[in-house]
Amino acid sequence: MKTKMLTLSLIVLIAAACAQDKSKRPSPPAVASGTIDGVNIKIDYSQPSVKGRKIMGGLVPYGEVWRTGANEATTIEFDKNVKIEGQPLPAGKYTLFTIPGEKEWSIIFNKKLGQWGAYDYEKNKGENALVVKVKPASTAFTEVFTFEVGAKQVTLKWENTAVSFGVSKN
Repeated sequence: MKTKMLTLSLIVLIAAACAQDKSKRPSPPAVASGTIDGVNIKIDYSQPSVKGRKIMGGLVPYGEVWRTGANEATTIEFDKNVKIEGQPLPAGKYTLFTIPGEKEWSIIFNKKLGQWGAYDYEKNKGENALVVKVKPASTAFTEVFTFEVGAKQVTLKWENTAVSFGVSKN
């Protein structure tokens, strides 16, 4: 009887592990990384696709907190103290939220890790380490949500929108 229970337990554990294969999700995981001003940056996020939908101001409403990707909330990590849009932010790992707008976006660095989506943002709002405002720009159509670490800024692109925030060593 114990052998049957052990075998059944192993089968359940293996099935659960297989079900957690994130690469098979409709919005698969991705990593963007690079170095700006001697600071190593790593962004872990999931990549939803447009799939014919209206994204900005539609699927991603203006004026509401967004997880900035899909599935688990996006995280961003800096190995040194930085300035984001001229504002200091200590080295570390943060959950990255945004509040999209037609003319202005809020970029939010939150200390609470391990969040799913933005569902608990309001109760964790007190964990914000930094909030900066930036202007969105139009860009060529981008089907898959993407982060890029450039020479002086981090840019997110999706649909016809690009949003960048400056990064420098503090």
